[in-house]
Amino acid sequence: MGCSIEHAIEQAIQTKKITMQKKTIPASALLLAICVVILSGCFKDTATKHYKIYTPIYKTKQEVRDNIKSNAPQAVNSPGKMYVYGNYIFLNERNRGVHIIDNSNPSSPVNKAFINIPGNEDIAVKGNALYADCYTDLMTIDITNINNISLKDFTSNLFPERNSYGGFYMPNDKVIADWFVKDTIMNIEISDGQGIWTNGSYVTDSNIWNLTFSVASTSASPTKAAGGSMARFAIVDNYLYTVTTSQLKSLDITNTNQPLLTNTKNIGWQIETIYPFKNKLFIGSQTGMYIFDLGNPNNPVQGMMFGHARACDPVIADDNFAYVTLHSGNSMCWTTSNELNVINIQNLSSSSLTKTYALTNPKGLSKQGNVLFICDGNDGLKVFDATDANNIVLKKKIPMADAFDVIALNNIAIVSAKDGLYQYSFTSPNNVTLLSKIRVQQ
Repeated sequence: MGCSIEHAIEQAIQTKKITMQKKTIPASALLLAICVVILSGCFKDTATKHYKIYTPIYKTKQEVRDNIKSNAPQAVNSPGKMYVYGNYIFLNERNRGVHIIDNSNPSSPVNKAFINIPGNEDIAVKGNALYADCYTDLMTIDITNINNISLKDFTSNLFPERNSYGGFYMPNDKVIADWFVKDTIMNIEISDGQGIWTNGSYVTDSNIWNLTFSVASTSASPTKAAGGSMARFAIVDNYLYTVTTSQLKSLDITNTNQPLLTNTKNIGWQIETIYPFKNKLFIGSQTGMYIFDLGNPNNPVQGMMFGHARACDPVIADDNFAYVTLHSGNSMCWTTSNELNVINIQNLSSSSLTKTYALTNPKGLSKQGNVLFICDGNDGLKVFDATDANNIVLKKKIPMADAFDVIALNNIAIVSAKDGLYQYSFTSPNNVTLLSKIRVQQ
């Protein structure tokens, strides 16, 4: 049905009919009423926006397992998780696989190979075995020869909550191995970040769901080994510990090529990270930090729980203190808090908050001696003097895009950020020098 000025005037007159019977309507009021009707009833705002349609490409689980091997090195596009073992850095390419980087010379790291593992988020290494998740399953991969990597074993359905991605649930025998991406234009009204389902595809004006979970951790061993603070995997002696959103699982890896699930504990909800220190597991959740004792490694026993406001929560520890960063920034974190909490754990029966330090958007953190590194999101990497827990002092701020996690080991800090993998040498909080950077390929 068409719309005319005459029709709009008639509508305005009818709208004011009752008041016009007894009052004289000023010309300005009548004109205003006409304009309101014209704008609200005659025209509709439209907008054109560019979108990407993501359609999942499925492969059978067997096809995926057959392709877990040494592949040619690939450019780093979306660095997430990392694990240092010996002279190698194992760098997670978010939800796609693992880069293997020879770091014999930290000033000139060499990208050696890539392992295709769809849905990979977490990694850990013991001996010649690389443990990596593939959506719901755990893969045990022989890395004895970097040029001849092979799958040794898999544990099915260890992470059942990960049977979907990007809003798509996966059939029992298939996983999402890749995405077909098509640019399109739609004349629709939609808020930024909102998605639309159409014909089995997900439409969004931003990247496909970029779910970020974890980086592996490990205890000290004869071989140089360490992981980041965002971990859902942790290795302590002959056990691999993993956390789901609500459970702690213990796997006996005495035989490194054949992990054996020996214990599952329900420990809470919204569990996020796990960090081992000596004979303890420090577990971060959105509501607080749990400490589990490993007196019996097959049966971790919960000790204290330190509660905090609901927030995303990585944690590390030393002999005297636990360091917990709380951050906002997405709908999963449920908070506007961005801070570092330092908790006194010298007496686990009466642990207490020592001090809180304001930050911008902190995520991963690592500490060697008195040097504390914190990845503070788009505010970069921050270096603190943590000699006194009551007076932690910022000494240096290094700009980088969305700093995610950091490993400080043997006076080298390895940082995973949105724009690349950085390495810094350091001898003190005041003496931090860039050694190298593997840049993200746009």
